Amino acid sequence: MLSQAVVRREVDVIIIGAGAAGIAAGRHLQTVRPDLSLQILEAGAHIGGRALTVRPKLLARQPVDLGCGWLHGAQTNAWTSVAGDLGLAVDQTPAPWSDGGRRLQNDEAADAAIGDFFERTENYRGESDKPLSDLLEPDNPWNPRIEAIGTYLNGAALDQSSLLDYANYAPGEGPDWRVREGYGALISTYAGTLPISLHTVVTGIDHCSRTSVVVETNRGALTARWVIVTLSTSMLARETIRFTPALPHKIEAATSLPLGLANKLFLRVPSDLDLPVDTQAYGSAKTSATGSYHIRAFGQPIIEAYFAGPLAHDLERAGDAAALAFARDELGGVFGSAIRGDLEFVTMSGWATSPHIGGAYAYARPGAVSARGVLAEPVDGRLLFAGEACSVARYSTAHGAFETGVAAAERIIDAAPSPAANALANES
Repeated sequence: MLSQAVVRREVDVIIIGAGAAGIAAGRHLQTVRPDLSLQILEAGAHIGGRALTVRPKLLARQPVDLGCGWLHGAQTNAWTSVAGDLGLAVDQTPAPWSDGGRRLQNDEAADAAIGDFFERTENYRGESDKPLSDLLEPDNPWNPRIEAIGTYLNGAALDQSSLLDYANYAPGEGPDWRVREGYGALISTYAGTLPISLHTVVTGIDHCSRTSVVVETNRGALTARWVIVTLSTSMLARETIRFTPALPHKIEAATSLPLGLANKLFLRVPSDLDLPVDTQAYGSAKTSATGSYHIRAFGQPIIEAYFAGPLAHDLERAGDAAALAFARDELGGVFGSAIRGDLEFVTMSGWATSPHIGGAYAYARPGAVSARGVLAEPVDGRLLFAGEACSVARYSTAHGAFETGVAAAERIIDAAPSPAANALANES
């Protein structure tokens, strides 16, 4: 499946990026049009992009997801079906924040304030866009909690996030489930026999020709009839790929859809420590700069800390020791100071400084609600774009990325002459 050098220099389809969108596009083409040759180019060292499962020795090789971990809208999530087809275990334990889930802090006043805020966002019918923070009620004591949840959802502060874009968010019906083997493992397993070249950095795309596209990489040039670009908006906005002719509208759209940030910190706790299983807790109700803590997921002796927005940036810059100290302080406030010494650092993500990604998921700046459509629009029918940022309703999710990858593949399938048509043309 993997190669250390670009294998095919001339193919029908090149897919840039081996994340959820790229893998979905490749598998769809491989299944529906096996006659079309393809090559996936991945700049990084692993398959899955922002889905990455690791098995730390400190956790006895228990899989944990440093990136996406929940099958949101599981009953309509394409990855749920894929997991079943691959024989992976889908755990249907209710998410702690959902109906039937277990939360350590239950406060009716907080629930009412949070529910009212998000109901206002869903019911907003104004023609002009504005920051999500404009719908906060002045002096509401639960505003810090609402703002914290907003950072978990968008990866950015409410005053940086588009209200109209959030109002479009619809991850699909059904609860939120998990893959026991890991979401990253699910996507990398689904890659199957796709031809993927790792450590292959694309530096330029020349789409001047009407019949082919030239892709420049650190390992030489390749030529294809179609190219699917699944780069993160951070990489597009930084213009890590040079388009010829230039695509200023794509760069502008990507700049309007920056990647927010969410990071995870995994802590080991003694197996005999009496902590509630599969339970969620917030670190603080007094500030938006607080973590969300998933206690003993799958019954394992671990705590998954989730940091987002400005706090995630601060802790990533400060380093692992600072993040551990922060989590110890917050969890000490929740469970008592004695727990501080029981919390052992295992691993932590750092998506902002991930060299070929640069963040977690794309949020729209106020006034940029149309940018997702602009980003997703094909160029001359030969240059296509996919990824979670291209999804109007399911952005920030791996299944949103999946759907955009399949949609891009379908455009190619519609445009590519069928094998029968090619045979007929050769006979005439």
